Amino acid sequence: MSNAALSAKTIMVQGTTSDAGKSIFVAALCRCLKQQGINNAPFKPQNMALNSVVTEDGGEIGRAQAVQAQAAGLAPTVDMNPVLLKPSSDTGAQIIIHGKVVSDMQAKAYHDYKTVAMNAVLESHKRLEQSYDVIVVEGAGSPAEINLRDRDIANMGFAEAVDCPVIIIADIDRGGVFAQLVGTLDLLSPSEQNRVKGFVINKFRGDISLLQPGIDWLEERTKKPVLGVLPYLMDLQLAAEDAINAEQAVNPKDQRLVIAVPVFSRISNHTDFDMLRIHPQVELHFVRQGDSIPGCDLIILPGSKNVRSDLQLLRDSNWDADINKHLRYGGKVLGICGGYQMLGQTVCDPTGIEGSIGTSQGLGLLPVTTELTETKQLTQDTGHLLLSSTPKSKNTPITGYQIHVGKTQLAVNAHAMIQLNDGTFDGCISDDNQVAGSYFHGLFDTPEALSEILLWAGAKVDVIETYQSHQEKQLDYLANACHKHVNWHALHNIIGIEATLP
Repeated sequence: MSNAALSAKTIMVQGTTSDAGKSIFVAALCRCLKQQGINNAPFKPQNMALNSVVTEDGGEIGRAQAVQAQAAGLAPTVDMNPVLLKPSSDTGAQIIIHGKVVSDMQAKAYHDYKTVAMNAVLESHKRLEQSYDVIVVEGAGSPAEINLRDRDIANMGFAEAVDCPVIIIADIDRGGVFAQLVGTLDLLSPSEQNRVKGFVINKFRGDISLLQPGIDWLEERTKKPVLGVLPYLMDLQLAAEDAINAEQAVNPKDQRLVIAVPVFSRISNHTDFDMLRIHPQVELHFVRQGDSIPGCDLIILPGSKNVRSDLQLLRDSNWDADINKHLRYGGKVLGICGGYQMLGQTVCDPTGIEGSIGTSQGLGLLPVTTELTETKQLTQDTGHLLLSSTPKSKNTPITGYQIHVGKTQLAVNAHAMIQLNDGTFDGCISDDNQVAGSYFHGLFDTPEALSEILLWAGAKVDVIETYQSHQEKQLDYLANACHKHVNWHALHNIIGIEATLP
């Protein structure tokens, strides 16, 4: 525990819009404060995301908070994201409190449940206060969403409850940054406006002197300082929270192995593909709805929060025909979690876990059947691959985590893809070695496993750095930009701490 635990400080970052840069800026602050010798932790009261991770104690939180925890030099815990909402439809979501599933709720029901959720949020924040000097909080969306202000727990509702200062960040690359900042501020109540201590402008490119007249006007108009203008870091490669970043999706086209990933409506954990995005010998394509799957070496079906619905989308998009054609030409297909379930014979939902009760026919490419159940599996696992790409592949170590409902039954004599260290098995490989599936998220994060899977798909690849070491370099790169372009003297005063810059 920190010596200053009883006087822990909290600073909150809110944004003018979704994807304004809140998650990345909080990660930057966590790494910068760590480098300044400040014991800090990230916190997001409520996160709505389909990208999640499993904590060491078997809880589930948003992926962004795991990245922020790494930035602070910590293992992620459920207290860093006490409320996680995983959308299962346009109006409903799975509600996860302190890492465990509570229920599936429609939007109206969850609105009535927010007082319970707020208690969980404040409990977690209090526990973090007892262990860290500074809590760096990330808001959600925009604090100026008028229809969401009642019983708000994600933005100003939380800031008012814990009496913390707020910084508002806006993305200038979208255009209209001054309207975003002034408009957001004007829509806040007087007490909330007083809580805002400054602004950060994100993703600026060009001559800063040309922006200065606008900054001067903004500071005069609002009587609040611009604390920093962060540059557009074109080559930053950190896990995105939810939206797939097309700018990071494809490596140069002269690379060897071409991989295509169909994008489902309820795609989950697309960060599974982060190591493929940056691999120098991989060309990665995300295939949007309405587009055909292009010629490639490997098709990967990603996870899904609503497997039967996305399986129907796959058929409606004619992707099933594209997959069969791909296999006829000798290509490989890999399914992850929900994508693995789709590759089987049937997906049965006898109690309506993901919506309507019923059974959907799978693609019939693996000898497995899946039944969705009430119990959610949340585990961190280690084992070794059972692929047959090279003689040594069956000794290749792999680590990952499982987040799924449902039990998948393999047919007699079916071949598993992974043997876990406890002697159990995961996944399946077809007899012809063309199709494989696994429940493992983080399948590509272990360098040796990534190389073996790419070899199985037909590439000649080198072992590259681990996902963790890559993230470390990216976080340091981000922190260097933050150190350089943020007024740290002013920020320290806002937080209420004294620190020495590195």
